[in-house]
Amino acid sequence: MQYNSTSDLTENAELIKRIKSAIVDVPDYPKKGIMFKDITGLFASHQLFKDTIQALASEAVSKLGFKPDYVAGIEARGFIIGTALADELGIGFVPIRKAGKLPRDVVSESYELEYGKASIELQRDAMPQGSRVLIADDLLATGGTSSAAEKLIRKQGSKPIGFAFVIALSGFASRNILKLPIFKIVEY
Repeated sequence: MQYNSTSDLTENAELIKRIKSAIVDVPDYPKKGIMFKDITGLFASHQLFKDTIQALASEAVSKLGFKPDYVAGIEARGFIIGTALADELGIGFVPIRKAGKLPRDVVSESYELEYGKASIELQRDAMPQGSRVLIADDLLATGGTSSAAEKLIRKQGSKPIGFAFVIALSGFASRNILKLPIFKIVEY
């Protein structure tokens, strides 16, 4: 598939409407006061998921002006989005996992959560150094995990070039934390 579309996703009201209808709000999950956006319905619809991934791939490549060398997906829903995105783009996928889940030599990055601290890891030899990497996940909120993923890829010796999300939540400081391009389809 060619990725030279100049259409802006904000103009694709039909796809956005279909995606939003597949997302279920789950109040007070994983803790009180949080409205969790469950995208299981998006994954369950073959055509909707395919259309979403195609739109996200087109958005990223048309705005970047080139295809990345790899997509790195953040555990766990980022694996689903990331592998599909890598397949659509015809490039490789690398997993970014929670600490202790990867074999062999890894690079690690710790970051703060609103309720504690976490670490993510990437295998040191997951991709050639200098690779251009698009980071994928299902949802952007605070940007903490995404920022840690960017730092992790730099530690590995590759070049993060942007972030791809199905959903971005407005009202967070994530736009101040993430300095690379952000590609999203739905915003709440």
